[in-house]
Amino acid sequence: MWRLVKRAFTSREVINCDVAIVGAGPAGLSAAIRLKQINPDIDVYVIEKGAEVGAHMLSGNVFEPRALNELIPNWRDLNTPIKTPVAKDEFYVLFENRSIKVPQFMVPDSLHNEGNYVISLSEFTKWLGSYAENLGVNILSGFSASEYLLNEKGYVEGIATGEVGIGKDGKKKDSYNPGNEIRAKQTMIAEGCRGSLSGVLQKKFNLTNYFDGDRHVSQQCYGLGVKEVWKVPDNKISPGLVVHSVNWPLGSKNQGGGFLYHETSGHIHVGLIVGLDYKNPYINPYKEFQRFKTHPVISKHLNGGECIGYGARTVNEGGFYSVPKLTFPGGMLIGCAAGFLNPAKIKGTHTAMKSGMLAAEAVAEALAREEAEGSELFKYYELYRNSWIWQELYKVRGVREGFRKNLWFGLAHAFVSYNFLGGNKFLISDSHKSDSACTGFAKDFKPIEYPKPDGVLTFDLLTNLSRTGVNHEHDQPAHLKIKPGMEKSPIEHSLNLYAGPEQRFCPAGVYEFIDNKLQINAQNCIHCKTCDIKTPSEYIQWTPPEGSGGPFYTKT
Repeated sequence: MWRLVKRAFTSREVINCDVAIVGAGPAGLSAAIRLKQINPDIDVYVIEKGAEVGAHMLSGNVFEPRALNELIPNWRDLNTPIKTPVAKDEFYVLFENRSIKVPQFMVPDSLHNEGNYVISLSEFTKWLGSYAENLGVNILSGFSASEYLLNEKGYVEGIATGEVGIGKDGKKKDSYNPGNEIRAKQTMIAEGCRGSLSGVLQKKFNLTNYFDGDRHVSQQCYGLGVKEVWKVPDNKISPGLVVHSVNWPLGSKNQGGGFLYHETSGHIHVGLIVGLDYKNPYINPYKEFQRFKTHPVISKHLNGGECIGYGARTVNEGGFYSVPKLTFPGGMLIGCAAGFLNPAKIKGTHTAMKSGMLAAEAVAEALAREEAEGSELFKYYELYRNSWIWQELYKVRGVREGFRKNLWFGLAHAFVSYNFLGGNKFLISDSHKSDSACTGFAKDFKPIEYPKPDGVLTFDLLTNLSRTGVNHEHDQPAHLKIKPGMEKSPIEHSLNLYAGPEQRFCPAGVYEFIDNKLQINAQNCIHCKTCDIKTPSEYIQWTPPEGSGGPFYTKT
């Protein structure tokens, strides 16, 4: 699907602009806003694959306003959806039948949330989009960026949106449209974690094989966040309560942890993040999350309430060492497309926003000098190197490493690294296999028997899938494809050796093995990208579906 566009042979409509931004998330919108703040005459286009801004946004939702304070200093005077300041932090080590509440003085500073807010990231992003549009930013929602445009001189000169109106049979329908070209002097990639276009560009320009004088880029690693939103009675709400937990149900051998946040609106956000480097192929992250909700520490908050939303999304967990080279000729990576999430804080919105602002400043300077077109703007890296993003990620650069051994070693290692070694890691190799390569053979593990859902506190997957608002045009080519040359991998490799883990790790029921054949239910896909990461041998190619397809999150 990925190809270079030769302009002489295209009939697509062409839009010329100064800056094209792929992705209307916090990073992309912050970049667009900052560009307009610096110079209102800069022509900015933001391309968003969701049906509307915020439709594909999912997060744990404790928001640090540091970047927003810099971007829009008077935001508290505006009608933002940021209404619930964090009032109380609780941290638990959970066991199956008991729990230990950790005193706050023993909880790492990175998990203290004074001054932060509990929000709906979807609602916040929607508001940020409106703010950007009021400044004159052009936002094209419902369009997926499916290709990058490469100039004959070897630099990126924009993107092309995907074709629409092609049937499953590959033939053009009456509704066919070849898509548009957005040609720009600079292109910012802000797709979020494991973006399709950012992945291709990293390979094209070798962005992950890089040494910047301080560190070699390490293998990125990921977690899968599975989440629900509940509406509960007023007497069950403690506005601003933030709860985090570790250990149960995943156990000490698997990375991950739970969260539960109370919002003033009467909503509770509850979820579980599962590190995708787990070994046991029988682990089912969705069912682990359902078990998590049954623990008394968690269930007491939800009893009497109603689940109104569900979603799932992968997150970058590599931190400082996994941030790739940020620039390439004609463009740059920003936000979670570059992996700026702080794994010690379990937060990335503030760093994503700041990265977009720094990128905008570098681009605006180059535009003012008329040196932006096709240039590789190393100034962006310099700004990042001297920013608080670098300082924040550098300070916790070794914190996550120990958790690859087990929870208890990880906690001890994180404490020593953070408090005594200035963030350095110790007794740990720099080598790390990809998350897909970490999966163990099925013969070495026993299947896990999970409790049946009760339909009140816990739910079967299809019931929750209906709460995502997921929708795709059914008569279109599948956007989930087996990579060329790997057609035998689903059965001979995945099913026979690993018992087909994709039928368990997918939080949307996309993959099934029926009569010794793989069935891909692409219409269920909620764009979490787990299959792109964890499928044995990574045999799945995730490509953008027709624009506006996917989940439709509102309160998440």
